[in-house]
Amino acid sequence: MKAVVQDRYGSPDVLELRDVDEPVPADDQVLVRVRAASLNAYDWHLMRGDPYVARLALGVRGPRARIRGRDFAGVVTAAGRNVRGLGPGDEVFGEVDGTFAEYVCVPDAWVERKPAALTFEQAAALPLAGATALRGLRDVAGLRPGRHVLVNGASGGVGTFAVQIAKALGAEVTGVCSTRNTDLVRTLGADHVVDYTREDFTRAGRRYDVVLDLVAGHGISALRRALTPTGTLVLGSGGRSGQFLGAPVLILKGAALSPFVRQRLRPLIGPAPSKAMLADLRDLAESGKLAPVIDRTYPLAEAPEAIRHLEEEHARGKIVVTV
Repeated sequence: MKAVVQDRYGSPDVLELRDVDEPVPADDQVLVRVRAASLNAYDWHLMRGDPYVARLALGVRGPRARIRGRDFAGVVTAAGRNVRGLGPGDEVFGEVDGTFAEYVCVPDAWVERKPAALTFEQAAALPLAGATALRGLRDVAGLRPGRHVLVNGASGGVGTFAVQIAKALGAEVTGVCSTRNTDLVRTLGADHVVDYTREDFTRAGRRYDVVLDLVAGHGISALRRALTPTGTLVLGSGGRSGQFLGAPVLILKGAALSPFVRQRLRPLIGPAPSKAMLADLRDLAESGKLAPVIDRTYPLAEAPEAIRHLEEEHARGKIVVTV
């Protein structure tokens, strides 16, 4: 089969489309013919081995997981003998390493039936970014109806889902984005939009019950200024390429300060793949409360260009690779 393979860390130039052996599913896995796979910051962080300290876990000289890609949607072609509820011909979506390929093996616990109303491209955009937004708002922040939440980075992959999920949870939503994305964020349901090129939300004097920070562009003190006295700051893992530690520094600072202040400072750690989370995302999509925003699509052979676009541009929503 064809797959996008990486042997060493570096720019998108280290990615190559190669012929590799088709995987064989274990007893608790399904084999999926991939129809689409979406990009996440996770992909370029892993491609570059960034932040550098992460290489201790990922592989010192190059990534142990050599095929890039994490999200997918496709069709089951075979199922292990311990798999229940899924079989050949079922349309599915989920999350696993190695999805920039024609086929991928996925543990049964990490795959679910695809939302019927979504295309393969739309469904592939959901798993990692959608689960991150849902976990951050529902599980970490405990967002309740009537609360006012600010999403910093509202036009990005996680942010576009976060705005919609916050509205689905009954919150009043403020989205922070650049000038070109203000209309998009409003169409997603934001009640208020802040253009960060014209206004710094941390100095505007408004206070929010929840701030979901997906950018890591402000310090802890500045972000706390935007919170109510007992508000919750959820710190995502966004950050710039080339940092030694990156956004985890902000998360560590928040963890160190949190015991000494009334405000809740919580890290947003990407949730582990699970059927339950995928089912929740599918229900939101099928109810019309969650619709993926796709910036553009690329064929599998152009996956390096897709990642280059993700790194160099501020993508509106998600970028998808079609297989």
